[in-house]
Amino acid sequence: MKRDVVALVVEDELRAPMPGWFRASIAADHLVLPGDPIGWLEILGHTSRVLAPANLRGLAKLGPSDGARAVGYGDLLVRVVAGSIAATDTEAPVETHAVTGLVYRAPTSGRYYGRPTPEKAAFVTVGGELVPGATVCLLEVMKTFNRVTYSGARVRVTQLLVADGDDVNAGDPLLALEAI
Repeated sequence: MKRDVVALVVEDELRAPMPGWFRASIAADHLVLPGDPIGWLEILGHTSRVLAPANLRGLAKLGPSDGARAVGYGDLLVRVVAGSIAATDTEAPVETHAVTGLVYRAPTSGRYYGRPTPEKAAFVTVGGELVPGATVCLLEVMKTFNRVTYSGARVRVTQLLVADGDDVNAGDPLLALEAI
């Protein structure tokens, strides 16, 4: 059974909440928001998603190693330059992370496609409604296209946060939504 664990925070560092084998799922300079997945921790054959704590927001700077590595309780996972994106990024803000409020997040990592084929209509449009069972997108993982469907209450799409062909990580926001 997979479960989520929250990373420990010590100043500007995210630290391991328990010993295991850690594999980061974010790249350097990725904006880390509260609740974002930062990697995976395998403990005795069980894998847990490691989430950023609720009181953290900043740009990630990778830990001691880019690959998977053994960690003990309290070992460094990721350094985070705290603050808002406007204070830490001199280029234009990244639209995919500039949204607050209700968002639909990627259930897994993969390449995002918002339409079944380039000549067909998009699954989701700005101003359109999402109802349970509606297709949100396709996520390509290892040449396999996985249909992602919506299962929440009826909502309206206010913004598309990724473009066709963008690579997304599990937990990245895909759509900004508002309740109907």
